[in-house]
Order: sequence, then C-alpha cells, then structure tokens
Amino acid sequence: MQKRWAEIPLTTPELIPELQASLQINEVLARLLVLRGVHNYDEAHDFFRPNIHHLHDPFLMQDMEQAIERIEQAIAQQEKILVFGDYDVDGTTAVALVYRFFSKYYDQLEYYIPDRYLEGYGISYKGIDYAAENNFSLIIALDCGIKSVDHVAYAKEKGVEFIICDHHLPGEHLPDAVAVLDPKRSDCSYPYKELAGCGIGFKLIQAYTQKNDLPFEDLEAYLDLVAVSIAADIVPIDGENRTLAWFGMKRLNEQPCPGLAALRSIAKQKPNYTLSDAVFQLGPRINAAGRIADAKQAVRLLSCNNQPEALEIAKLIDVHNDERREHDSDITEQALTQLESGVDFKTRKSTVVFNESWHKGVIGIVASRLTEKYYRPTVVLTQSNGVVAGSARSVMGFDLYEALLACTDLLEQFGGHKYAAGLTMKVENVPAFQQRFEEVVTASISDELLVQEISIDSPLNLAQIDAKFFRILSQFEPFGPKNMSPVFRASGVELAGAIGIVGDKHLKMQVKQGDSNVFDCIGFGLGKLKEALLLSNSFDMCFSIEENSWKDRRNIQLNIKDIRILEGNNVLWF
Repeated sequence: MQKRWAEIPLTTPELIPELQASLQINEVLARLLVLRGVHNYDEAHDFFRPNIHHLHDPFLMQDMEQAIERIEQAIAQQEKILVFGDYDVDGTTAVALVYRFFSKYYDQLEYYIPDRYLEGYGISYKGIDYAAENNFSLIIALDCGIKSVDHVAYAKEKGVEFIICDHHLPGEHLPDAVAVLDPKRSDCSYPYKELAGCGIGFKLIQAYTQKNDLPFEDLEAYLDLVAVSIAADIVPIDGENRTLAWFGMKRLNEQPCPGLAALRSIAKQKPNYTLSDAVFQLGPRINAAGRIADAKQAVRLLSCNNQPEALEIAKLIDVHNDERREHDSDITEQALTQLESGVDFKTRKSTVVFNESWHKGVIGIVASRLTEKYYRPTVVLTQSNGVVAGSARSVMGFDLYEALLACTDLLEQFGGHKYAAGLTMKVENVPAFQQRFEEVVTASISDELLVQEISIDSPLNLAQIDAKFFRILSQFEPFGPKNMSPVFRASGVELAGAIGIVGDKHLKMQVKQGDSNVFDCIGFGLGKLKEALLLSNSFDMCFSIEENSWKDRRNIQLNIKDIRILEGNNVLWF
C-alpha cells in the first residue's frame, strides 16, 4: 500500500543551536528534543532524568478531598468497600492497584469486574445489585462511570454510594456520586489531563498516602501496574505520564509484582522490557482473561503475592491468549473474505462487516487489523445477547466519534473517542447503518486521509549513527504517543550484503550509505520488495533505530518503515 512521507514541521528551529551547545549533542538529536517540546537545558534534564517527586499534588484534582474523607469514614465505620473496574488492561490494573493498596490497611474489601458479555462495558446494574445484596455501602469505580448517571442514581436508591475514578470525557451531566475524579471535568484544574484509568487510581492512593503521613516509597510497588496501563491504553507519553511510565518500567524490569513477573516468564522473556513489550507481550495476555474467560482472573493474577500461585494463574491466562489468537486469526480471515467479495469493495471509503457468530471478545482486534490493511474507518459487528455489538477503529486525522454521532438514531448506545469506539444496535438496523456510515465517511473524509502517513522526525545520514548517538537516543524512551520512537529518512542507500525474506513476508538485509558502516535491517511486511531492491542502484528509506538482541549478541538494527526505489528521475512507491 502506498504511503505518504511527511516530515514533521519544526516551528522553532532557532532553539536547536542552543540545545546543541548546552547538551553537547548533534543537530539531529537537538531537533528531536525541540519537536518534543524540550526547549532548554533544564527541560532536557527533566526529560532525560524524570523525578518521581515532581508528580502533581493529587489534591489539585476536583473532589479528591471528598473521596479520601469518604474512604476514611468507610474504614473507621467498618463499611464494606467494593472496588469496581472495567475488564480491559487499564481497568484490571487499576482495580488490582487500589485493591492491593487498601488491603494492606483494611480487610472489608472485595473487587468486582463485570462480565464482558452479560453486563457489557462500565458500571452495571448487576454489579450494583451484587453490592447491595452483600452489604457493600461504597463502590470505588475505576476506568469507568463518568457517564453512569442512571446507574449511580439506582445505586443511591439501594443505599450504595460511589467514588468515580475515570479518565474519559464526561457527558452533559456528572453522576451524583460522593466524588467524581476525572481531570477532563470542565471544572477540574488538575494540571495534567491525560492520565490513564490506572493513573487516576494511583492519584487516589497517593492522596491517601499523603493525607495519612504514610511513606511515599509505599507507592513505588504499584508503578509497574501504572506503566502497563499507560502502555496498553495508548495515552500520551508526556508530562506526568512520562514520569509514571519511566519509573514504572524501571520497576517492571527490576522488581515487578509477582503477577507481572509471572507473565514475563511465560511471554517473550528479555533482559529489559520496553513500553512496546508491555503493549504486545503483557497487554494481550491480561486482556485475554476478559475476552475469553473471566477478567477477575487478571485481577487475581495482578493482586497475587505468591509467586508459584501467580505462575499457575499466568499459565491459565496464556492458554486463554492462545485461544484468543485463534479466534482473532479465523475471524480476520472471514472478515477479509466478506469484505473483498462486496461488489463496491474497491470504491468504498469505509468498512463495515457483520457476522452474528463472531466472538465478541476479539472484534476490536479484528477491526484494528482491517484498518491497518485497507486504511479506512472500520466497524466490525457481531451479535451478543440479542443485540448487535461492534468495535470501530479510525485512521489518523478522521474523527470516528463524530461519524458515529451522525448515526445516533440507528444505535442503541455508543462511546469512545476520535480513533476507537464501541457501539450497539438492533440487528434490523445493520444494513441502514452500513449505508449511513459510508455516506457520512464519504462526505467528511479527504482522499489524503485514506493514504497512510509516515511522520518523519528528521533526515539522517547513516554515518551519524554511532554508539554515542544510539546511547542518547535510547534515553528518549519510553516511547509512545507524543513521544514516538523517532523515524528518520535516509537517501541514496545501497545494499551492502545479504538480502532475504524471513517469516514468509519480512525483509532482512544489510545496507550502507556512502562511506557509512554496514547496518542490519528488518522491514516487516516488506519482503515483496526483495527482487526490486536487487535490481536497484540505490533507494530511499525511512526507519527507526533499535537494538536487536539474539542470544548473547546485541547490535544496532534499522527497522524499516517504508522504501522508495529510484529509477532515473522517477520514484516507485511500494
């Protein structure tokens, strides 16, 4: 698929020389810092050396005082507290964090995760009924609840109060809870708005620690959970999130909780996990519990203090993950067949596929895969409990939430954000929704947005890549939104050794540029270019730089994102 290469514009190039001089780094590295909002030596110091004691005061968050007072009251009066959270990684890590923390000081505590299929997303009436029937008077809701106005009112009628800890956009009205912790509230002056759900849970225990004069060091044991949630929920890696992720990954690598240590032992074990490893190795396994079986398994694992027990739970969850992969592969293949058999497949600007028998737990993954392959707004639908449930994914720059808003009359409910959403509808509305969604997308999306863009941080000569350059570049981690792994562009690159295909479709080769060193390269999904590259004199490529570890050998490797092969004055796109 053709891709657009776009160099990220630099609005303040005049800052580069000063950073170069003060930090003793080359121009390219200084440019990367400026692109990330780092403008001087002090800001660079904070960027490269985050300080855990620079976290914001949790009491700056609206309603935090009320939340802590209500928890203290519940503990003093021996009330039963139910820790409630969503079934995904962010929700289960948040529940595990809050449950583990307060369990050290109080034993009238349980956790509850709704069933993905029977209860759906967020606070459920079944969960409230469980609380009321078992004499829980306080529910701490994590990673959900900001729009649960009716649910909280229902709970109040049953004598159950709520503390809401959420990070999603509020609706027109807030729930009538004891406290609503959400930096995205219009009346909340908390300085950082992009915390994950588990991050809100962390601010809650930070506030409790602060209020009760407990040692700050007690909080460090939970930072690995926060880092995993930040990774899995794809929130920006800047500001407070960068600090939490930096120290959280340090904890994950040096002293993880038994549950995460067990997951690491059955996943791709490597000396030092990155945030990307947390996304692709740990996140799917934690999610698999709720997708295939019961998300409470994930909380059990992440709350476990016994290593042998944690390993047994992790092995069971890994079996669920294998089952999830099988469902994922089968449904993706079926969806592609359905999609490509449509008469107007090539002319459509959106994708909507439906099969009543598809496994609800993996349709979000399938939607992401279809979006990646055809690069257009995508909705994958299945039937569950008498209604059609769907997962939607978007392309960069297109507001999926607004598109679904234009289909409101056909939907029972929907929620999400610009790039991902969930929805439900009546089965008879599926054909009308397919048509309406296509009409809305066609009317509002530009042709440019239907071509995947590769954002390039800077041109780079391969000769500039040496041990010092890579050492400093590594200190830009952890990578994620707002701090992606830098992508570079090199021109006039030549083959300099072996070239082959690994894993059926991935390109493996060696390259150089002029008098540079020879570099190993991997190009995922680019194996189709092998023959053309063998016939070419030179080519341009965009790439990121990473460390490749194989047994005891480590070396710098270029991860190729795209290649343009030159023929005279013409550029061939691939």
